[in-house]
Amino acid sequence: MRNIVTIKDIAEQVGVSSATVSRVLNYDETLSVSDETKKKIFETAETLNYKKRARKKQAGKKKIRFVQWFSDPEELDDIYYLSIRLGVEKRAEELGFLLVKESLTNLSQKRFDGTIALGKFDEKQVAALAALGAPLLFVDFDAMAFGQNSIVVDFAGSVKTIVQEFLAQGHQKIGMLSGQEYTKESHVALVDPRFVAFKETLKDLDLYHQEWVVEAAFSVEEGYQAMKDFIEKADTRPTAFFAASDTLAIGAMRALQEGAIRVPEDISIIGFNDISVAKYVSPTLTTVKVHTEWMGELAVETMKELCLNTPPVPRKIIVGTEFIQRDSTKHSSK
Repeated sequence: MRNIVTIKDIAEQVGVSSATVSRVLNYDETLSVSDETKKKIFETAETLNYKKRARKKQAGKKKIRFVQWFSDPEELDDIYYLSIRLGVEKRAEELGFLLVKESLTNLSQKRFDGTIALGKFDEKQVAALAALGAPLLFVDFDAMAFGQNSIVVDFAGSVKTIVQEFLAQGHQKIGMLSGQEYTKESHVALVDPRFVAFKETLKDLDLYHQEWVVEAAFSVEEGYQAMKDFIEKADTRPTAFFAASDTLAIGAMRALQEGAIRVPEDISIIGFNDISVAKYVSPTLTTVKVHTEWMGELAVETMKELCLNTPPVPRKIIVGTEFIQRDSTKHSSK
């Protein structure tokens, strides 16, 4: 018979108290503990297959299907989606919703009050989710073209803010480290909306240079390798780079520093997301903060409304961002 995993088991593996584990798993906002410790507790709970004690089912309790495109290991390469998921789980628990995770490749025909889909999806996958019948909400994916409700980040406005910041610092030679993603089943390349906004903004200013656009998957290692290849082969270099994620930016900074290219004296860098380590790298990373956990909470609040009243047309919510000035940018001397 398999032993039941307890909070004490998780606490021993992580190296914290049982009380800390309990408060983190119950989303206690008054607890002062680092994001890294929270992440480690949730990861350990999943690894050990920890299950909370089931509460008695309440009459009328909402049952929400939760589908995400990233696997647990993929979440760790770039914790953007991990943070959104934690927000979804937190608010669902607060509202007393029963959140059931399902795989995109193995959707059940069980009855749910609604479906929240997190990540990027192709047309076939959208159709499969829509066929389930209940209210459907996509998070971090614009599904309006398919007639579906969506919550997305204001990438266009965010990128314009970044470009304006570079220009204010005297940068005219601006490059981008763009993110590379593909849908899961059909492996269709996805266009990075940050790149679309970047290209349009710089073209309007007559400052766009395709040779200064570098593509890489969203991870520190990929950002490092892409920037390393770029500085080895490029005939000319920009004085500033916008990276589509903080993980890409951190990897790129390491490559630049290894190549004796100073950040920000030689090249300024701005990231995107404001992950917890952004303020601890050297130099500290100027970035755009996406309130990802709140975005997950908003998804559950929106689903609650959709369950009560189905709108006559699909709803699209655009979430704003916050510019965070740190030390990886400075005024251009070139």
